Parts: sequence; C-alpha cells; structure tokens
Amino acid sequence: MSLIESAGIPVPSEIVLPFSGFLSFTGRFNFWVVVVTATLANYAGSVILYYIGKCGGRWILEKYGRYILISNHDLVIGDMWFHRHGAKVTFWGRLLPIVRTFISLPAGVMRMNFKKFSLYTFSGALPWNAALAYVGYITGDNWDILKKYFHIADYVIAILVIFFVILFIYKKKWSKEKN
Repeated sequence: MSLIESAGIPVPSEIVLPFSGFLSFTGRFNFWVVVVTATLANYAGSVILYYIGKCGGRWILEKYGRYILISNHDLVIGDMWFHRHGAKVTFWGRLLPIVRTFISLPAGVMRMNFKKFSLYTFSGALPWNAALAYVGYITGDNWDILKKYFHIADYVIAILVIFFVILFIYKKKWSKEKN
C-alpha cells in the first residue's frame, strides 16, 4: 500500500501504518519490519513518480501548462527554486499528508539530482512511517479512534492546497491584467 501511495495513488498511510503498528502490538507483525518495509515501499513508489515527472512531466507542462496557468517563465523560476530548495521540499514534503503522495512528481519534472532525491525521500519517509506505526502500536486495541483525527488532518491539508491553488490563479490573472 505504501508503494501505491507514493506512486501517486492516494492510499491513506494514516490508516495503513497505524493498523500495521496495531498488528505489531498484537504480535502478528514485527514493528521494525513494518517501518522498514513501508519506507522501502514509499521509496520505490516515489522513484516511479519521479521518473514519470522526469520522462514526461516537463514536456506535458511545456505543451499544455498554459491551460493550468503555468508558463515557460514559471518553469524556469521553478527550476531555479527547486535547485535551491528542492532537497528541503522533498524531505519536508514527505512528512505532510497529501503532499507526500505527489512531491516526487515535481522533483522529477525539475530533474532534481537522483541521489539527493533518494536520500531526502528515504530520510523523510522513515520518521513518518515510524511515527504512524508507533501510534498504532502504543494505541493498542484502541487504534480505531485515531482514524477520525488523521482524516481531519487530511482535510486541513486539502483546504490549504486549495487555498494556495486559488491564490496562484488569482495572482496569475491579476498579473496578466496589470500587463
């Protein structure tokens, strides 16, 4: 499930990993095997999405980006910004719900150094997976209570993403009207 999530299909790790941690609590799984397996699966899925971005994402954005208000100038700025801050964005993005699913795509589009991408993706996925599995482990038989709180966090992140998309569109339209 972690591989599928990191390949761009939003499977909620906020449910899968706590449940796996709960299964560790019951003795059905080994806690560290859960954490390492989930992290390696996140990495593998992220590599898939990275290469999708690297092999086709740039071309698609150059050809069709204007339909979603992304110009070639925006891509140049994105390149410079990602070269400067890409490692931090990749690491911290792996720690945010929803963002973690898709952060590999812009890393591929912007052709982030693959070794750096790998290091920061793995380093960001590890604490996320360990924390979620640990929450399930320490919650024990009461793990079902957590589901609603993780969904609230997903909604907050989704609202923030929508807000920033609207802000982006507004600024694009406003800057065009100014020129």
